[in-house]
Amino acid sequence: MKWGLAVAGLPALSEGMGLNAEGAAIPEQTRERGGSTILLKSGISAYYKEDWLGAPWLNSDPVIFLHGNLETSAIWYGWVPRMAQRYRLFRPDLPGFGGSTAPANFEWSLAGFAKFLADFLDAMGIQSAHIVGAKTGGAIAMQFAASYPQRTRTVVVASGPFNALSPKTENNSQQLRLGSAATSEEIAYFDKLREDMRPETKRQMETLLAAINVEDLLPRISARTLIITSDQSALQTVETVLRYQPKIPNSRLLVLTSDAYHVAVANAEECVTNVLAFYQQAGKA
Repeated sequence: MKWGLAVAGLPALSEGMGLNAEGAAIPEQTRERGGSTILLKSGISAYYKEDWLGAPWLNSDPVIFLHGNLETSAIWYGWVPRMAQRYRLFRPDLPGFGGSTAPANFEWSLAGFAKFLADFLDAMGIQSAHIVGAKTGGAIAMQFAASYPQRTRTVVVASGPFNALSPKTENNSQQLRLGSAATSEEIAYFDKLREDMRPETKRQMETLLAAINVEDLLPRISARTLIITSDQSALQTVETVLRYQPKIPNSRLLVLTSDAYHVAVANAEECVTNVLAFYQQAGKA
């Protein structure tokens, strides 16, 4: 592991039933069991999991997790056991993914996803939260932090892209995403997530990813920010990250020793250890 330098509510509609855009159930193998759906004011039916493993009479600061493309909120499974002992976790499926719908008028852009997150927080009765995003979810987290600074306590970006990605990226092998330590069962699971992606979501995300450019957003992010990448990432080099990360005023960079670029999954334990330390430091500032 290498550290870089720090620089300058509506009721639930249903329990345990994920729905696709047409209202049909999502296959069990592509989502976690349990969970809830809630209807947002935008018309999106959002599927989410809430986790709290602390004493039932206590509450804690909320943390919102944003998954990446070609997957669902289930990818955060490795973060729950330790983090939910200290924080209340919310893991929504993004619109058009897993059990969440994307209405015909949904804006397929980083700003559109950030608005979804703001509406989700409203529905949950949450004024502000820690925001954690993986891959495309990391870009959404940066957009949210820039657009809604008063609602952002901290930001964690795990392998989030700063600039446009080639359409070929979504065809990368799961071994490239998850690293050499990924098992055949794990690879098969993520292949299934990719296969089950809705055609409309896939088409819209291809356009979004080809146009990503968060450079103008970075100076507007006022929350303390932790950027996590890996030293052998096939998504973007450390040098590329270093061109962008210092533009976030109150940010630091964590470079993990890993041949995976989906570090939120492949290096979950290491990520959690560092994120918990980051939260502790941010709370003392």
